[in-house]
Amino acid sequence: MVEDKKGCLFLCPTPIGNLEDITLRVLRTLEQASLIAAEDTRRTRKLLSHYNIKTPLVSYREHNRKKQEGFLLDKLTQGDDVALVSDAGMPGISDPGIELVQAALERGLSVEVLPGPSALLTGLLSSGYPPVPFVFLGFLPPKGKQRREALEKIAGIEETLVLYEAPHRLIRTLEDLWEQGFLEGAVCRELTKKFAEVRRGSLQDHLDYFRSREVRGEFVLVLSAKEKDVGKQEAQEMLEPEEEVKILMGGGVSKKEAIFKVARRRGLPKREVYRRCHGVPSKGQK
Repeated sequence: MVEDKKGCLFLCPTPIGNLEDITLRVLRTLEQASLIAAEDTRRTRKLLSHYNIKTPLVSYREHNRKKQEGFLLDKLTQGDDVALVSDAGMPGISDPGIELVQAALERGLSVEVLPGPSALLTGLLSSGYPPVPFVFLGFLPPKGKQRREALEKIAGIEETLVLYEAPHRLIRTLEDLWEQGFLEGAVCRELTKKFAEVRRGSLQDHLDYFRSREVRGEFVLVLSAKEKDVGKQEAQEMLEPEEEVKILMGGGVSKKEAIFKVARRRGLPKREVYRRCHGVPSKGQK
């Protein structure tokens, strides 16, 4: 008796900007698959239309991946090949996908990853920093305790550092990285697209540049621990807390946020930094 043939889950990287950046093998796989699971069916439909591919599409994104997982696994078990794509680049890298891969492997199903475009590698090599070794962090947590803890871990990383960032959080992330001791970095915007931009230089220059205009596009940030200036922290410590608050405010940070940042970095109570900024004498002083 011949065992029923099971399908294969193909991870298909798609262009991160330029539609020509797709391999012949990926195009053939998308055309021959029984089904394409896409993070955004509207965006993927434009790509398929460009290459005249008519394979059926289903949605597979962060908000419905748990619900869709069973459906896709059943399709694979029944012998259907499924192609998984994200909005751009390699699915599973800061996009839904790795959970489906793990579930398929647990069921003994085949998984094949096809090579292709990656914003991570494109940004890393565009930066000019040593590419090996490097640490990829994806997107930082947007706020709260998780973000603070992630930033504290970054300070101890000695390898080239790569992360993604959305336009509305770019300035805040550059400020936070500067606080952790990073002075130099590459900011890569809209890679491979018509208005692609790679800026290399100091984080302060990047901050001045992006504060002066509307921030658009998706970003890859690349920093090297070797560019961290040990003397920066020493220089900061030579400043009085109130002087450091003024410097941050001069860069566009609100007074409240500047006091919080200085207090956290120096391990001081916020009320102590507030007192010094407002010239309020401490208890016992006249």
